[in-house]
Amino acid sequence: MISIPDVDLAFVGGGGAASLTLAALGREAAGVRIAVIDPVHKRGQDRTWAFWGYPGTVLDPLLSASWAAVDVITPAGRRELPLTPLRYAMLRSAPLYELAQQAERDLGALRFTAPAEELHDDGSSVVVSGPGGPLVRAGWVLDSRPRPPRRPGRTNWLQHFRGWWLEADRPVFQPERAVLMDFRTPQPARGVSFGYVLPVSDRFALVEYTEFSPAVLSNDAYDTALVAYAESIGLDLASLRVREVENGVIPMTDGLFEARPSPRVVRLGTAGGATRPSTGFTFSAMLRQADEIARAVTAGRPPVPQPPYPARHLWMDSVQLRALDRGLVDGVAFFDRLFERNPPERVLRFLDGVTTWREDLLMMASSPLLPMTRAAAGDAASRLRG
Repeated sequence: MISIPDVDLAFVGGGGAASLTLAALGREAAGVRIAVIDPVHKRGQDRTWAFWGYPGTVLDPLLSASWAAVDVITPAGRRELPLTPLRYAMLRSAPLYELAQQAERDLGALRFTAPAEELHDDGSSVVVSGPGGPLVRAGWVLDSRPRPPRRPGRTNWLQHFRGWWLEADRPVFQPERAVLMDFRTPQPARGVSFGYVLPVSDRFALVEYTEFSPAVLSNDAYDTALVAYAESIGLDLASLRVREVENGVIPMTDGLFEARPSPRVVRLGTAGGATRPSTGFTFSAMLRQADEIARAVTAGRPPVPQPPYPARHLWMDSVQLRALDRGLVDGVAFFDRLFERNPPERVLRFLDGVTTWREDLLMMASSPLLPMTRAAAGDAASRLRG
């Protein structure tokens, strides 16, 4: 019989969700035996996360920038949103990957640079096998590999984007001002588009074009949209250098993700339902999952986090997606109305899935009543047919 190492936790996949969880374990769970199984050893700047939260966290030293206020812009005008006591923050991948690697070293983790091809869960442990056979036996597996929903959604959109990191030789950007959403971009026939600007300094910024819609664009279409947006906000691209390019596709669906596919396998990140269906935002829920797992392991409990979002929020997301997809509401007007009729902190906390029942009712009351009622009725009918 082949002898394989035994560990308490095996990470399958090593992206953002796994890195946040490894970092949290490194802070709180000394002595836990860990393995990481991933064909790619994540390093460098391969993506950027932007999120809101309270200052004074363990991530603060890793941030590239943060802002106490952001702008939301529509063709009707610019709205500055003060976020206090929250702030909007930017975290690039390299420092997070480095922190996770330091946690691996501190915990003496085993690393297998190979794909995990099979997870055999017998209810008491999980054997993780690669191309050459069994790699490790784990008490629990935390699996962050992308997975489709267990149940297809009634509405299936994508948040898809391309961003350019632009560098200038002279001051061009306003580092104290971030643009969260600029809806002056040409709107797709079915969906919502916007640009945004996240300046790290007066000479370096991420400028991005994003769509919420059913399908991705061609490479040329993203570049064309980015050029048009950059020029529309007064940037002279001939005098700027594109230092890095970021692309992404994130599901926006009311499909059901299976967070616990077997007794001792727990899915993290998008595969575990951390992506907010109505927006594609994921980072804050991944961070909550990571902290919950670290606390549970430290206390000797199973590493099973709470659902990322309350059931009522997932229902509200399903209704919103339906309203946008069926053309019952205008996407730009819908988002502008939410920010117009609610304090910014409430909107952002709602998008993070941490608002109270009372706040949720206030959010619902601020949305267009008739079209959202029609969307809710259609959603209910679709659920009954399902």
